[in-house]
Amino acid sequence: MSTTVRAVAPVSRVAVAAVGAYVGAQVIADVASLKVGSVAHRAVDLGTFVYPITFTLRDVVHKALGRRAARTLVVTAAAVNLFMALYLQWAARAPADASYPLAAEFDAVLAPLWRITVASILAEVISELVDTEVYHWFVRRVTTRHQWARVAVSNAVSVPIDNVLFAVLAFGAIPGFADHALTLPWSAVWDVFLVNLTVKGLVSAVSLPLIYVTPDRDWQADESDA
Repeated sequence: MSTTVRAVAPVSRVAVAAVGAYVGAQVIADVASLKVGSVAHRAVDLGTFVYPITFTLRDVVHKALGRRAARTLVVTAAAVNLFMALYLQWAARAPADASYPLAAEFDAVLAPLWRITVASILAEVISELVDTEVYHWFVRRVTTRHQWARVAVSNAVSVPIDNVLFAVLAFGAIPGFADHALTLPWSAVWDVFLVNLTVKGLVSAVSLPLIYVTPDRDWQADESDA
């Protein structure tokens, strides 16, 4: 009994750390995505440099706790991001004390831009749930060897899905948003997609070793996640 407890405890600590890091990275990326920057004269939302690590962190949680836990994590993080946006909107609209000199700056920086917020959350939920299913399919149907490969394959499918959904929904000239202030020319939308894809691909590749921070599970024996 004591041996089992000692074996499980490190896995639990890693899982808790991965869950916290995942949600934190999601929140940071969603706030940073409100700004479109320029990298090598290409348009890029600035959440791109943080967000890709969430795919590998999701894989770590999936590996430690199973598919159901990974799905719960994805949906919970989306709810946290939505609550953050609603709360910041309320905070921006709340009357400022007369002695506080930075009310306008707070409102301008932290009040949510709902088109970007909704696009980001939708892209995150859809792509991360796809990542969950591809990862699970790989370990159940392909191989449990070469753990880096399962992360690489699932990220290779989910990252482009996230990119195209976010770029088009947040900045594309789609019906109902044609006159929106955030609408960018399709050339800029293409830049956002290409730069995001490149950066996310590189960050995903660098983050691959994270999958080895916790012992693997017996996938074939795990009927609860079949």
